[in-house]
Amino acid sequence: MESGTRKPLSTLAAAFVLSTTLGVVLGVIGPFGSYLSGDLIQRVVYWTVSLWAGWLLFGLALSNLYRMAAGQGWPLWAWGPAAVALLTIPIAAITRLLVDRILSGAGGVGWLEWYGQCLIISALVSGLVLWRVAAALRREASRGEAVEEVSSPDSADPRDRLPRGLGREVLCLQMEDHYVRVHTPGGSALVLMSLGQAVAGLGDLEGMQTHRSWWVARDAVEGAVEDGRNLRLKLKGGLTAPVSRARVGALRAAGWLERLFP
Repeated sequence: MESGTRKPLSTLAAAFVLSTTLGVVLGVIGPFGSYLSGDLIQRVVYWTVSLWAGWLLFGLALSNLYRMAAGQGWPLWAWGPAAVALLTIPIAAITRLLVDRILSGAGGVGWLEWYGQCLIISALVSGLVLWRVAAALRREASRGEAVEEVSSPDSADPRDRLPRGLGREVLCLQMEDHYVRVHTPGGSALVLMSLGQAVAGLGDLEGMQTHRSWWVARDAVEGAVEDGRNLRLKLKGGLTAPVSRARVGALRAAGWLERLFP
């Protein structure tokens, strides 16, 4: 899927160079009293490794988690604070160990207090990361990930809002934040509408909601895959759509699973 969850290699390299450069600068400056703890090389190593760890945990892990949660329709308040609190644990452990091993120690600061200080910084950094990811998603949606004109940008039917090159055959709908990704045999595009609005606009097309953030057209289903207690529908074009446990009964009652598992 073309949801943009993978960063180009050049972007990752740029982030690595930026965090390394900033680590060297902070090592030279010695903020937060670190200028009193160790020589220049030790400070540079401490700040650089700390920024690498922070970039991996918050710049990559948190941003990808946000995209995944947005795609599943999870509100930020339901997972954001817990995610930041959990991601702060390893960063607090890493920085504390670096201070103890490379610099002259934490100056009597206990582990709990150290975690609290890291949590405050992590919350500020997380706010910046989430703001940037949300802005990127809005830009993706505004571009529609296509350069072609759409026929009716304000239509209630999501098919009318698709770029002309994608056609009008809808395989499935996938909710992403405040948008719906409409999958077709020719690709996909983001449409500014809720999943409920999009489904209502496809009233003439037989299908069912298989998950809180997925709707599937019946004609698009080619098979199913069982992974333990999890079920996914195989669609045309190599797509797969998740089936929540709460929706299995409705699919079975509609005869979908009998056709797939005779």
